[in-house]
Amino acid sequence: MTPSGRPAFNASNVLAVIMGGGQGTRLFPLTKDRAKPAVPLAGKYRLVDIPISNCINSGLRRIYVLTQFNSASLHGHISRTYKFDQFTSGFVEILAAQQTLTNTSWYEGTADAVRKNLIHFLNHDFDYLLILSGDQLYRMNYRRLVRQHVESGADITVSTIPVGPAEAQSFGIMQIAEDRRINRFEEKPKDAAVLDALKLPREWLNKMGIRNGGELFLASMGIYVFNRNLIERLLDNPLSDFGKHIIPH
Repeated sequence: MTPSGRPAFNASNVLAVIMGGGQGTRLFPLTKDRAKPAVPLAGKYRLVDIPISNCINSGLRRIYVLTQFNSASLHGHISRTYKFDQFTSGFVEILAAQQTLTNTSWYEGTADAVRKNLIHFLNHDFDYLLILSGDQLYRMNYRRLVRQHVESGADITVSTIPVGPAEAQSFGIMQIAEDRRINRFEEKPKDAAVLDALKLPREWLNKMGIRNGGELFLASMGIYVFNRNLIERLLDNPLSDFGKHIIPH
């Protein structure tokens, strides 16, 4: 147990969920016949291999990939590429959007996709749910992220990156307090006054080791850690997206 009384971090406490349903309209025609996470990368790889590789290298081996648009190519790649031996509890499993007797709609956003699959997730033993995007290029040790989440005693942790004014209008931008709590969250802010209020103060730039003299903003990467006992309550409503609806409120 941690000093806060919460379970100590280990990989078996974490269930990873990768959002793989993006249409990728900005990458057309590469996405004409495939989902954005299935776009080829460096020859034989696909964009979705980035978060899956990060998970495996972080010791996280229980991974769900949620799919929806043009998903055949993505399904084929994942099923051919990721196979764990039968003596471990590891898996990379696809959960495709589907209509059921009780729900005839498709995924309407990231939160809605998780909500529609909670029945599968809650069949597993885990304390922390790690939500990832399936179409980003980055390298990250998720163990450090989840460990910080556990040690901080937070209910939700949002992974962030500093961005300039032009990029800020395409991200969810946060304002944080001294203790790293999120005070304000604006999704893709366009108003100049709002952007001005969300600028990172110089003291935060110094803490982050950033010597850039220009204006910077703290942007959400769309990577979240949720406590298991919170995620059900957060999704007990019709809100459809983590970035647009759940996190800001």
